[in-house]
Amino acid sequence: MKNVEKAKMVIGEVQKVIVGKDECVETIMTAILAGGHILIEDIPGVGKTTMALAFAKAMNLKQNRVQFTPDVLPADITGFTMYNKQTDTFVYQPGAAMCNLLLADEINRTSPKTQSALLEVMEEGNVTVDGITREVPAPFIVIATENPIGSVGTQMLPESQLDRFMVCMSIGYPDPLEEIDIIRSRREENPLELVRPALADGELIQMQQDVTGIYIHDEVYRYIANLADATRKSEMLELGISPRGSLALARMVQARAYLKGRQFVIPDDVAAVFSSVAIHRVRVSTKAKLNRKTEEDILAQILKEVPKPSPEKGTS
Repeated sequence: MKNVEKAKMVIGEVQKVIVGKDECVETIMTAILAGGHILIEDIPGVGKTTMALAFAKAMNLKQNRVQFTPDVLPADITGFTMYNKQTDTFVYQPGAAMCNLLLADEINRTSPKTQSALLEVMEEGNVTVDGITREVPAPFIVIATENPIGSVGTQMLPESQLDRFMVCMSIGYPDPLEEIDIIRSRREENPLELVRPALADGELIQMQQDVTGIYIHDEVYRYIANLADATRKSEMLELGISPRGSLALARMVQARAYLKGRQFVIPDDVAAVFSSVAIHRVRVSTKAKLNRKTEEDILAQILKEVPKPSPEKGTS
């Protein structure tokens, strides 16, 4: 599987910049292969933006970056039309979304109106300006970063927008040895300059199409549905996974199987990506808060309680 090796080459290029966060890098690559968008929630300075820039360079994609602040307008995302006096016509001026990879930096520092401007383009792959709909280039990926809720100047994303991100993840602090490597590597040069394109034009689209052909056994479909149902029935959650979340989980497990070099999904693929797909789609109940249970705790418990199909369910 030649394209699988290309995907692993992308991961290797990103790892030149991102030290000690192999699981995070693999999760993002998996979501990209699944055709989804990624939300990275973490404190400032841990490498969220660097991660996104490294992926854009390694995949040879045209990328735009928007630093979200309260004065960013919806037109900055979608574009706008401007009157051209010489031609006596209105001309479309592309917004930041007209690219392959949009880095939406600190998305929860801008107004809800601007946040909602991303909804159509994330879901439909197009923007509408003055009644005219325009498609964004393919592939189109949004990697958004946000600071933890409660940080100065932040406001919560609406649930409808959170649900459009395929995965949500945190990078976290490096350990002391990893931090030494980070400091040393940046002493004389920017590691981003070491990243080389690993994909040619059209190869990512082909890989995304290949992923859709990965086989999912009926027992694995049932396992996905049972996990989603358990989140909806849990007394520790007042909001469970939506059907969109179940679809995202199915696409993610296909992409993980592809990245592992298999033509079929196994139950362990589901368990491996369940938390990153579900964590931003659920909301803890009052009872969970009183018992000091986090979303991670509850999802881990659901994984333990919902019966997993036997490993061979996926091969036939």
